[in-house]
Amino acid sequence: MKILLLGGDGQVGFELRRSLGALGDVVATTRSGVLNDGGGACEALDLAQLETIAPLLQRVRPDWVVNAAAYTAVDRAESERDAAFAINAAAPARLAELCAGGGIALLHYSTDYVFDGRGTRPYLDTDPTAPLSVYGHSKLAGEQAIGASGARHLILRTAWVYATRGQNFLRTMLRLGAEREELRVVADQHGSPTPAWLLADAAARVLERGIAESGVRHLVAAGQTTWHGFAEAIFETALARGLIARAPRVLPITTADYPTPARRPAYSVLDSGHLRAEYGLSVPDWRDALDATFDRDG
Repeated sequence: MKILLLGGDGQVGFELRRSLGALGDVVATTRSGVLNDGGGACEALDLAQLETIAPLLQRVRPDWVVNAAAYTAVDRAESERDAAFAINAAAPARLAELCAGGGIALLHYSTDYVFDGRGTRPYLDTDPTAPLSVYGHSKLAGEQAIGASGARHLILRTAWVYATRGQNFLRTMLRLGAEREELRVVADQHGSPTPAWLLADAAARVLERGIAESGVRHLVAAGQTTWHGFAEAIFETALARGLIARAPRVLPITTADYPTPARRPAYSVLDSGHLRAEYGLSVPDWRDALDATFDRDG
């Protein structure tokens, strides 16, 4: 099996290089052509330059394309709409078109931000979408383009992704917690913190078994919490492992207390049942997944 991995230096891409490596030959790409985590040189690809995608696929000739690259600056997207849509919509559309023409299977990651957060139970992959932000609209446009392409594909929507490397909530909390005695964290947004390794392990299962049916599936850790609850769990876990000397006070605030350019869904818990049943996946509770993330890194 030959796998072309786009976004090989991101937090999910790093884990995908590990999980997919056992399945065959993984050819990773980054914008710079270098894996910044010490992995050395790789293929260079800037998804904003659509004309560079076809030559890469022709040169690599993969059986699978796994797209872990995206424009993820949620707030900046409000003022950089064209950039967000170029990478999150136009590039996946071109990628899917080429995969359809070449008989290549495509695995693509999307987001809980395609929903408006008015739900009261975990969102199914068949529920209506209604993005609140430019980022959410751009990711949904990418989903729709892939779905209309005719390519064999699986789109994995996920949420609240974190890892012990890269830029994410866990790393931000540990950094700020070391600098401050008190933090104010939003307590009225609900979701399921999901580690990058879980997304990568699930992708490996999908590639190993093949796409059962093209479409959208949800994948998050089980259970739910708030950003405030997640922050408290991070400090509790880090303190128990001796990774920090003290835990800061974490005060709950509302979304209104912390205004941002992009609106975020108040409730974006996703139901992973469809994917779990289809591929025989076991998904840990978010708190157990957090413990496992610290243990894996240690």
